[in-house]
Amino acid sequence: MIIPTPEQKTQCFILCCRFTQFYLPINVVRVDERTGNVFFLAGEENIIEIYPNGRWRYVQ
Repeated sequence: MIIPTPEQKTQCFILCCRFTQFYLPINVVRVDERTGNVFFLAGEENIIEIYPNGRWRYVQ
């Protein structure tokens, strides 16, 4: 089991707050065991990947 880094936890919390302000549900939050990145799905089409250093990007 891979534990998210403190930077990933902080960024995940910030993103959860932002997306719920727009009344979007947080559907999935999962750590990719291959890369160590946090996979984040908000609503039906907002897919975000959070890297171990806390930076993030939308996934197309």
